[in-house]
Amino acid sequence: MRTSMKSHGCGELRESDAGTRVTLAGWVHRRRDHGGLIFFDLRDSSGLVQVVVHPERSSAAFATAQELRPEYVVRVTGEVVPRREGTRNDDLPTGAIEVATAELEVLNASETPPFPVNQETPVDEATRLRYRYLDLRRERMASNLRLRHRVVRFMREFMAREGFIEIETPVLNVPTPEGARDYLVPSRVHPGRFYALPQSPQQWKQLLMVAGFERYFQIARCYRDEDLRADRQPEFTQLDFELSFVNQDDVMALVESLYASLCAELGPQYRLPHPFPRLTYREVIERYGSDKPDLRYGLAIADLTSALAASEFQVFRRAIEGGGRVRGFAVPGAAVTPRRGLERLVELAREQGAGGLVWIAIDGEGPVEGLAMDAVRSPAARFLDAATVAELARRCGAERGSLLLLAADRDAVTSKVLDALRRQVAEEHALADPSTLEFAFVTEFPMFEPDATTGGWGAVHHLFTAPFAEDVPLLASNTGAVRSQAYDLVCNGQEIGSGSIRIHRRDVQLKVLELLGIPLDEAERKFGHMLTAFTFGAPPHGGMAPGIDRTVALLAGERDIREVIAFPKTKSASDPMTGAPSTVAAAQLAEVHVALAPDAEQAAAGALARPAV
Repeated sequence: MRTSMKSHGCGELRESDAGTRVTLAGWVHRRRDHGGLIFFDLRDSSGLVQVVVHPERSSAAFATAQELRPEYVVRVTGEVVPRREGTRNDDLPTGAIEVATAELEVLNASETPPFPVNQETPVDEATRLRYRYLDLRRERMASNLRLRHRVVRFMREFMAREGFIEIETPVLNVPTPEGARDYLVPSRVHPGRFYALPQSPQQWKQLLMVAGFERYFQIARCYRDEDLRADRQPEFTQLDFELSFVNQDDVMALVESLYASLCAELGPQYRLPHPFPRLTYREVIERYGSDKPDLRYGLAIADLTSALAASEFQVFRRAIEGGGRVRGFAVPGAAVTPRRGLERLVELAREQGAGGLVWIAIDGEGPVEGLAMDAVRSPAARFLDAATVAELARRCGAERGSLLLLAADRDAVTSKVLDALRRQVAEEHALADPSTLEFAFVTEFPMFEPDATTGGWGAVHHLFTAPFAEDVPLLASNTGAVRSQAYDLVCNGQEIGSGSIRIHRRDVQLKVLELLGIPLDEAERKFGHMLTAFTFGAPPHGGMAPGIDRTVALLAGERDIREVIAFPKTKSASDPMTGAPSTVAAAQLAEVHVALAPDAEQAAAGALARPAV
């Protein structure tokens, strides 16, 4: 930490430095006036140390210290001395010593911050992001960004050891359909034409495989104009990599090795079950209702249809006769859930698209054998008998004292509803162990899904994902049954990364584009560079793109990736600090040959009339 203005970092000093004359510089963290002495904690990026100012050592320094306030930037010259007996702070790395001041200089004063920097107090999001540079001074945020640095450095070193080379790919790309909306950049020198910021370096990394590099990676910045949530930002970062002459087992083995070693190095406080299970898409949707299940708790979903096929309850009957199913799971020990809690669960089910929710509380303890209806409570109780309830409980793996939650509808609805209920009750009953990182791979995704807008097919992952070889004949005969060689890494209910084996043959790629409603002339116009490259000896290849923001948030114990990004956007994709996105002068728009539509021009004028955030 030595510079022309400081000899040491504040957090570097130890008891072995006693007697050393030092010059430190940083921010006043806290100040305490003890009458004849003034103490303040001095903070820089290396840590914190206590400084003591005695009037007899330096009256000038003491006078200056009387004026100090939190966040003043100061430089201190003095001697490192042991703290007096009984005043040591064993919770602080520098807690055995303090700096006795000889000289004190204020380098810059500070206004009173809009929120305390020296303590973790709740602050509303708009204020935090408007003064993000102050927010980043707080210990938790600074720690998160240092962790992010260590994660990225670890990933770079790991990939280099595995024989990968880092290659940067262009940011100004040709617009192509990749699932989300592009951010477009108008061209000044080519009127009426646009670049697109990369949603991912997908085509570039495949072209690098055609170029013969075999093992590529980069820490890639990506941009997607999509609705935001806790794990999405308009610009994000991923570890992007691609390999030649591999199958999906090779890629998943590499990713598992990366994350096992990363967590051992940077997240030793977590328990990491290993090896990572590999579950098919069909399995996780059937058992958990989600393609990113949280495996830290059970609550597995069971098919209850056949046990209720003869039921007179219209909710069940209509669903089964309409081609749907009755599915549900048991919450152990939750039969005592109060009416208000049950009503919240019913309302959650409705919010997720269900007509309602059937709950069955089984009172008592022990096995359900010999169950009588006087131990059963449910709004559907008059349509049930004890034998049926016992059978439902057995299928859900439940005993007495459990609460059964049942949804009846098409699979798409019951999966969504039961996934939301699983997450809710797991949180309410603290079923997920926060000290565990439960990774898994989800494989064998459907390659296509119905596109409600066009009435045709859409790609589940992206249009360069390869089908399983044995499913290629189904492209023409049974499109919906085609499985893709796609795989996701999930952990604790989140998708951490996604990848696939890619198409490397022109004929297969053209067939996929045709199924997606892209005719040959349009395919040549948008993807001619890829289609041509595939005719020059393109090797089989595949890769993955683990999200760095999500990985760091996972290791930091944060729920929102904004907590591990230096300057994120709000959930409305705006920046309260800079005012982005902002209006642009008409002359600047004219330079890039862009004219605003009347409604957009009116909206921009309204934005100019409003005070800046």
